[in-house]
Amino acid sequence: MKKISLKTSCFLFLIYIISIINIYGKNSIKVGFSQMEYNNPFRIAETNSIKEEAQKRGYEFYYTDAKGELSNQIANVKYLIAQKIDYLILAPREYYGLTPALQAAKKAGIPVILVDRDTAGIPGADYATLISSDFLQQGKTAANWLVNICKGKANIVELQGTVRSSVVLERTQGFRQIISKYKEMKIITVQSGDFSRVKAQKVMENIIQSKKKIINAIYAHNDEMAIGAIQALKAAGIIPGKDLILVSIDGEQDALKAIIAGELGATVECNPRFGPIVFDVIEKLQRDERVPTKIVIPDRFFDLSNAKYYINEAY
Repeated sequence: MKKISLKTSCFLFLIYIISIINIYGKNSIKVGFSQMEYNNPFRIAETNSIKEEAQKRGYEFYYTDAKGELSNQIANVKYLIAQKIDYLILAPREYYGLTPALQAAKKAGIPVILVDRDTAGIPGADYATLISSDFLQQGKTAANWLVNICKGKANIVELQGTVRSSVVLERTQGFRQIISKYKEMKIITVQSGDFSRVKAQKVMENIIQSKKKIINAIYAHNDEMAIGAIQALKAAGIIPGKDLILVSIDGEQDALKAIIAGELGATVECNPRFGPIVFDVIEKLQRDERVPTKIVIPDRFFDLSNAKYYINEAY
């Protein structure tokens, strides 16, 4: 067998290294993340997870914050495209309205990875995949727990999140699919707190003034609104956890503390740790591998039986 010279060996090794870089694209790949807002524990945990994973794997990373405005998010996506990114991670503000952003990315040949929320578009064509929790199941889980605790009889206040978002549509639908089976489980009012603790507190203050005597349960679409509602209830002399029952969604640390304090009954986890899954998808796309058009992140359920065991894991 003919021996290979040292010069030839070094050349072949260099070719091998270049091929690895071309396959995985690290350090040369630009990834942009369009976040809808950065104003609550879920969004902060989600953003940090994606940023940290990008840094860990050596990607060039661009980040924008739409500050809760759809028009800002469309402009932000166009800005990221102008930076010649290779992949776009998008946390949609609303279900409808982002078509211009998706079309701009598609025209530029940039694969879009949706995280947390869905948006109007064709899976596999307008975006590569959606990575999210099962919002429909979250609503069902919250409803089943409330039915059991209230023994099938309650007057419920529903505090919804961002109007027109996929998460609100599905958490509402899932909750009502269960509640509708019980004639004495009645939703007496529905208001949007926009996933905000401060806004939900103000909304709840108004609801208490008109329906204080008949409320005995609250379903909040996220923990921040549940905590805002708790603050309003306590200010009105109503004891949460005793005078009425609350259930919410997210699984943030303040919610688990409220469960341990007896003020919040339960919360359904909404996992914000998207980073590893997002970049696994990007690396599969780099290798021209097919990815499913939807990837569901598993969630847990927290109540008084286990909140203290997970308190240090919560975001």
